[in-house]
Amino acid sequence: MEDYAREPCPWRIMEDCGGAFSMGAIGGSLFHGIKGFRNAPSGNYRRLISSFVTLKERAPIVGGNFAVWGGLFSAIDCSMVYMRKKEDPWNSITSGALTGAILSVRNGTGAIIGSAVIGGVLLALIEGFGILFTSFTAEQFNPANRMMEEDPNLSGQQIPVMSSQEGSGGGSIFGSQPTYQ
Repeated sequence: MEDYAREPCPWRIMEDCGGAFSMGAIGGSLFHGIKGFRNAPSGNYRRLISSFVTLKERAPIVGGNFAVWGGLFSAIDCSMVYMRKKEDPWNSITSGALTGAILSVRNGTGAIIGSAVIGGVLLALIEGFGILFTSFTAEQFNPANRMMEEDPNLSGQQIPVMSSQEGSGGGSIFGSQPTYQ
């Protein structure tokens, strides 16, 4: 269960809910600020006022919607961890599918199935990319995978090579010294 460095389950729900609200509020502020600016009457002052009014009205709603999704996802994820007694990517995939299904209950059976499939597939993609990224970045720290620049046949030994000056009798006062390659 220590694969993920996260808060324990009762507090994880609140943390994820708050993080999702913040993410939704920031994204909603950007989106609705630009939308309010573009849909305003002409004039820079009117565009700026319309941008702030639209941002103030709609960004908290988007943040609240994200918070509901994040809180429900985290609650289902914690329930899956409790029931299965292990924490793995299948919990997240199942939580995404169930969250999508639960949030679309009011729209009928077709919407439930479609949202469940989309939620499961999106979370499977996210988890899959996370696993791939982790495995690729972990390979660079594995000392067994580093290739040595040496020839494996030499195994770190140096082979003495006699120079051409040995036979001439000249060279060094200490006699001929072999050179190593």
